[in-house]
Amino acid sequence: MQGFNRTAVVTQFILVGFSNLEELQVLLFVTFLLLYLTILMANATIMTVICFSRTLHTPMYGFLFILSFSESCYTFVIIPQLLVHLLSTIKTISFIACATQLFFFLGFACTNCFLIAVMGYDRYVAICHPLRYTLIMNKRLGLGLVSLSTVTGFFIALVATNLICGMHFCGPNRVNHYFCDMAPVIKLACTDTHVKELALFSLSILVIMVPFLLILISYDFIVNTILKIPSAEGKRKAFATCASHLTVVFVHYGCASIIYLRPKSKSASDKDQLVAVTYTVVTPLLNPLVYSLRNKEVKTALKRVLGIPVATT
Repeated sequence: MQGFNRTAVVTQFILVGFSNLEELQVLLFVTFLLLYLTILMANATIMTVICFSRTLHTPMYGFLFILSFSESCYTFVIIPQLLVHLLSTIKTISFIACATQLFFFLGFACTNCFLIAVMGYDRYVAICHPLRYTLIMNKRLGLGLVSLSTVTGFFIALVATNLICGMHFCGPNRVNHYFCDMAPVIKLACTDTHVKELALFSLSILVIMVPFLLILISYDFIVNTILKIPSAEGKRKAFATCASHLTVVFVHYGCASIIYLRPKSKSASDKDQLVAVTYTVVTPLLNPLVYSLRNKEVKTALKRVLGIPVATT
C-alpha cells in the first residue's frame, strides 16, 4: 500500500483482545462462534429469500441484499481471526496483515454506512413520491447508488489506512483490542499524530454524520407525508415500512459515533471493546433479524420459499 513505512521497527502486533478473561476463553469462543454462524445463516437466508421471491425484486430489497452481503464480508474480516486467537496462546498479527484487516474492515464499514443512507432515500421516494417511485428508483439509479457507496467507502478506507500505515511504530506493539482498529493502532505510534488524527476525524464525520443527517432529513419529509394520510391504517402501514430501517439506523450510527467521533486516540479504552462487539457482531446479526421479524413481506416470502402454507387475506 502507498504510504507503508518500510523502516518501521515494529513488524508485528499483539492483539490483546480478551486476554484478561483467560478463564473465559473457551466460553467466549463458543459464544462468538455461535453468533458468527447465526450471522452467516441469517444473512444467507435473507439473500436467498430475496433471490427466489419475485415479490421482493424491488430496489428496497435489492439494497437489503447488498447490505446483507456486505455485512457478511464485514464480519468475515474480524470474527474468524478472533476465534483463532481465543484458543491460541499466540495472538500476533503481522504489520501487513493488520493493515489489510484495517483496510477491509473500514471499507465494508464505510460502505454499510452509505448503503443505509441509500435505503433511507429509497423510503423517502417510496412514501413521498409513490406514483413516481418506479420511474425514479429505476435499475440504473439503484446500481449507481450501490456502486457509488462501495467505491466511496473503499476509497475512504484506502486513505485512512495509508494515513495510519505512514506512521512510525518503533516500540510498544500491544494493540488493546481484538482486531486492528484505528484508535488502538494509532495509540502505538511513536511520532506526533495530531494532524493525521484530525484528518481521520474529518473522514469519520463524512462517513457517519453526513449520511445520518441525510437520513434525518429524509425522515422529516417522510413523517410530514405520513401525517397527511387520512386513514389510521394507512399511517400504520407507512410507519411500519420505516420501523425496521430506523432501528438499524440508530443502532449502527449510534455505536459508530461513540467510537469514531472522538478526535483523540488517547480516548481508546477497554470499554471500547464492548461497544466494538455491538457494531462488529450484534449489528450484523440485528439487520437480518429486524428485517425478517418486523417485515411482513419478508416473512411471507420466507414461508413460500420453505414451502409453508401462507394464509391469504
